Amino acid sequence: MGRGASKIPPCELKELVETTHFDEKELKKWYKGFAKDCPEGRLDKQQFIELYGSFYETGNARNFAEHVFRTFDANNDATIDFREFICSLSVTTRGSIEEKLEWAFNIYDIDGNGYISQSEMISIVKAVQRMVGAIQDNRLSKTNVLKIFDKMDKNQDGLLSIQEFISGAREDETFVHMLQAYTPK
Repeated sequence: MGRGASKIPPCELKELVETTHFDEKELKKWYKGFAKDCPEGRLDKQQFIELYGSFYETGNARNFAEHVFRTFDANNDATIDFREFICSLSVTTRGSIEEKLEWAFNIYDIDGNGYISQSEMISIVKAVQRMVGAIQDNRLSKTNVLKIFDKMDKNQDGLLSIQEFISGAREDETFVHMLQAYTPK
């Protein structure tokens, strides 16, 4: 893409119809908007942070937006192209609970080692608190976050595997309800 391309290449369109939860018409519309907003065909980290932050006027979304950017940037090239954007958007807005939980796991796994540590979980929760302006929410206190972590950590090794995270998140009705908010009926 890039340099003025406003139509998605047919081979890319076909592949994205098969791999995302969007149909051809939706993909064309998203592509056109992406091409307009990102004429170079890529969104860099700063652009993404500014865009993401515009949805959270009451809080500071910068830190959390950096984590979201990391998960969107699947090839780690410090930019998000249309494919990365639409694949992540597909999962976060229309994905199954399993897909959303796997995506959420990647948010929490800051260092990308395949496990979530207590400090990573606390870091993400703090970033969410700053983003939504809920700094004083006692339900998200360090003590409560560590209780949730310990409950999810079935083998008590101080790390959450993806299986432990998914299993623990599925047991929490509030968490599952939040993930289902964008699942089509």
